[in-house]
Formats: sequence, structure tokens, C-alpha cells
Amino acid sequence: MKSVALGAMMLTLLAGCSSRGPAPVTERVPAKVRTAPPVVVEKPERPVTPQIAPSTNGLHTVQRGDTLYGIAFANNLDYREIASWNQLESPDRIMVGQVLRLTPPSNAVEIKPLVEAPPPSAQPLTEPPLLTTPQAVLLPYTAANWAQVSRPPPAPSAAMPVAPTVQPVVTATSSATKAAIPTPPPTVASVVQVPAVAPPVSAELVWLWPADGKLIGNFGAAGGKGIDIVGQRNAPVVAVAPGKVVYSGSGLRGYGQLLIVKHAGEYLSAYAHNDSLLVKEGDMVTAGQRIALMGDSDADRVKLHFEIRRYGKPLDPLNYLPERS
Repeated sequence: MKSVALGAMMLTLLAGCSSRGPAPVTERVPAKVRTAPPVVVEKPERPVTPQIAPSTNGLHTVQRGDTLYGIAFANNLDYREIASWNQLESPDRIMVGQVLRLTPPSNAVEIKPLVEAPPPSAQPLTEPPLLTTPQAVLLPYTAANWAQVSRPPPAPSAAMPVAPTVQPVVTATSSATKAAIPTPPPTVASVVQVPAVAPPVSAELVWLWPADGKLIGNFGAAGGKGIDIVGQRNAPVVAVAPGKVVYSGSGLRGYGQLLIVKHAGEYLSAYAHNDSLLVKEGDMVTAGQRIALMGDSDADRVKLHFEIRRYGKPLDPLNYLPERS
């Protein structure tokens, strides 16, 4: 009897197990991984330096970062003039707080480029006048004429002074006299005008273009002191000729990041609105060397403003730079 009950229990258990449905299948989705927000790296701001503005009262108070070249550049002056007017021993030694005069004193000597004196005007060659009196009289040879010519002059009287004897000039010798006068070389009547300023192209310098790009601003247009070249940001800016960097910074109002290079013959070249400067004051640069990267500092677009100056006066760069192909 016990065996029958045990068998029935086993059948019941087996039936219960067989009635269960399949186990549910659960789709597992990976949990979302939280990502950190992107980090925005801001470009560090350049240190703010006092900017040099053109003087309105003929004086300038030296501030930290000023150089004599920068002060002269901002006021269209020759740095040597400022040094002379203020009795500076060296253009590299000015003190913060020092007041510099930007106009010559009453006894100052103005520094100007040497001007050659114009050659004297050519004068036509004039022959000396020939004596025409007294003229010799040719007499035929006769005994009477010979006796008249051979007669000695009368003795001078005590009352009347004796006039000196003037030898007659024979007309036949006038041609010989003319032949004795040396003939000077022919002279040019036109006078060559000597320019007050040296010719644009200097024999010591071979000029290069400072950057590639489209020329959009010319010299003299709307008061422009140079040319503007549009290009790409961080495009290379190169030195147009060998020289020494005499200014590097952003202390001149309206020029942004600026470089000024001094060349032979008292020429200066200026490169403005750069994004970054690759050289510093005192560095020697060669023609074609990268000195800056093009930018838009203190400008409305990415461009290079380029100037050439001599004795503090702006010159048209297109008279110096080679023609583009």
C-alpha cells in the first residue's frame, strides 16, 4: 500500500514539473556611460600694455614697455631727432616717467638726408675779342717805301711825353691766334635734377614680399601709410630684408601685435596685426626669415599691414617690393 502511494506522489510531481512554461528571456541593455562635458580651452589673453598714441602737445611721457623707435614710429619722426632734441646718449636708454620732447628746440639742428648740390648751369663758351685796330697796311716794295719804313723814329721832346709804341696786329695772324686757343669738350646744356630723397631702390637691399595674399589697401588711400595684405590666420610673415628687430610688442595704438625691423640705409619695415611674434627686440633677422604669424590683432579681419619708412617718413612699399608674377 505504501508503494502505491509513493508512486502516485512521484507521478504528481512529474506532472507538475511538465506543466511549467519556458523560462522568460530578458534582453540585457548595457547601462549608459556618463561622459564628462567637453573642456573648452580658452586662449590666454595677452598682457595689456600701455599703447603709444600720437602726441598732441609735443611731449611724451615714457611708460613701461616704450622704446624710442616705437615713440618715433607713432609720431612719424626719426628716432635720431628725438635723441638729439632730448640729449640722449643712446636710443636704447630711456627711463619710465621721463618726459621726451617731440619738437625741436629753437637752436636744434634738423636731421635730413644728404642732398647733393645741383651742378652749375652750363655757360656757352665765348671767344676773346680780337683786336681790330690799328691794322697793318701792306705797301708794295719800292725804294721809297723801304726808306720810309727804315726811317728811325724822331727823338722825343722834353715837353711832350712819348707814347708807348704799339705793335700793329697783322690780320693774317688772327687765324693762328684762334688755333692756339684750346677747344674745350662739348658741354651739355641741360641740367640734371638731383632728387632730395634717395631713389626708391637701394643698392644695398634686395626686398621681398612680407606675406602671400591679396593686396586690398594701397599707400596713401584714406591716409594709409602702407599696404594691407589679406591672408589666412597663422600664415607666415617674413622679413623683407636683413636687419635688426628694434620693436616687438603691442604698444602702438592701431597696430596690434607689431614688429619693426631696422635695415641698412636707415630704412625701417613694420609688420602689424600679427597673431603671434616669433622674434624679439635685438634679434638679427635675414631676408625671408619667418618673424610672425598673420592675425587680426587690433584689426577687423585677418591681414598684414606693412610699412616702409626712412628718416621717420612713410614711403610707398610698392616702389620697393618686386613685381608679382
